[in-house]
Amino acid sequence: MSEFLAKVFPNVLAQGWTGEAGWLTAIGQTFYMTFWSFLFGGILGLLFGVGLVLTAPEGVYPNKVIFNICDKIVSFFRAIPFIILLAFIAPVTQLIVHTQIGTTAALVPLSLGVFPFYARQVQVALSSVDQGIIEAAQSVGATFFDIVFTVYLREARSEIARVTTVTLISLIGLTAMAGAIGAGGLGNTAISYGYNRFNNDVTVVATLIVLILVVVVQVVGDKLATSLNHRSN
Repeated sequence: MSEFLAKVFPNVLAQGWTGEAGWLTAIGQTFYMTFWSFLFGGILGLLFGVGLVLTAPEGVYPNKVIFNICDKIVSFFRAIPFIILLAFIAPVTQLIVHTQIGTTAALVPLSLGVFPFYARQVQVALSSVDQGIIEAAQSVGATFFDIVFTVYLREARSEIARVTTVTLISLIGLTAMAGAIGAGGLGNTAISYGYNRFNNDVTVVATLIVLILVVVVQVVGDKLATSLNHRSN
């Protein structure tokens, strides 16, 4: 078996598990970028998504000014291709983390790249909440926090789990793109140590690992969404 692997995947084995080019290092960097950028971008996206639903003309707290500001910010960042966003906010990245290269530097554009996508996803998920439930909560004197947490987020939790899954999968793709320009992770391995050096086996294995991560996220997300949907019933 070892001889077969050495013959078919010589460059993959040469990468090793640890060190700057190791597979565990690349996988760890991908997890690092995905987790922290989703934490920051996810919180920002959730806030904007909730804000868009609440302040919409037909929302619970309609406010044309706030709605238009949130809507334009989300639309602006969503319209910028991620590869351009990396260069566009380079000065901001330098200001925040004091570098424009590496996994930590990638967190800034990744967070700003994922937040508008997630905001729109959350907006759609919350908009699916039955208006009758919202009106019933208002009729019994529900507070702002009751409306947000007890009604919107609770009633839409299954849909939020689904859109979170979609967002995480999209974010894994963005980390690979960031890695392609030197941010580390599996994208960097596939391009720098695979494609650029004509080591096709490295590119193939890096791609397969990304696909496995996507499948795992999809399966877990679907099961969580189904479970939350059953609880709400």
